[in-house]
Amino acid sequence: MDMRLPNFQKEKNIKNNKLTQEEEKEVYKQNIQSRSTLHYILGLVVRWKQNLKYEKARRIARKKGAIIGEGVIIPITLAKSANKNLVIGNHVSIQTDKIDLRSPVHIGNNVIIGSGTEIITTSHNIDSPEWEHKYYGITIEDFVWIPTNILILPSCRLIGRGAVISSGNVVVKDIEPMSIVGGNPAQEFKKRKCVHSALVVESLLGGDYKIYKQTRKNK
Repeated sequence: MDMRLPNFQKEKNIKNNKLTQEEEKEVYKQNIQSRSTLHYILGLVVRWKQNLKYEKARRIARKKGAIIGEGVIIPITLAKSANKNLVIGNHVSIQTDKIDLRSPVHIGNNVIIGSGTEIITTSHNIDSPEWEHKYYGITIEDFVWIPTNILILPSCRLIGRGAVISSGNVVVKDIEPMSIVGGNPAQEFKKRKCVHSALVVESLLGGDYKIYKQTRKNK
């Protein structure tokens, strides 16, 4: 938003943006409620099968000590390697199992992490004769999008709310909220205008069984 705009124009733009997001939230709802009964049932069956897989992954991760929120999609391989260092909020989609859990990893709500991405949280003390481990950890705040084939190194401890990282890049330092970064090393090149608040994140991988069913029920 241009800081040179008069206050009344800023308020108008904010209001219009809010209305747009509210309208976009209706797309998912209308799509489901407008389906024929057969079309709805077919979609329900597909999501039910996916839900069994995702529920199993969540159950395994929790049993191993991880804190996993509602509507979380994680690979079974990540769930099997989970421990108490892993904390994930609600409505999160993760397609990679390359997350280093030797140090704490805190992931917020509505986060999307693509396939092939690797997050390294632990290193070594290169100035020590014992070469002991150095444990750092990382916090990934709400509405972050980390697409495919990204390498995040231990020197990055925080990815701020709403940040986006371009695919195939290397992250070596903290990322500010709403920043879009890219390159090797990744640098900010613009700011994001809004977060994906209208998106049902778990629907990206067909994990929206409960929401899909409830949305139809409220017709």
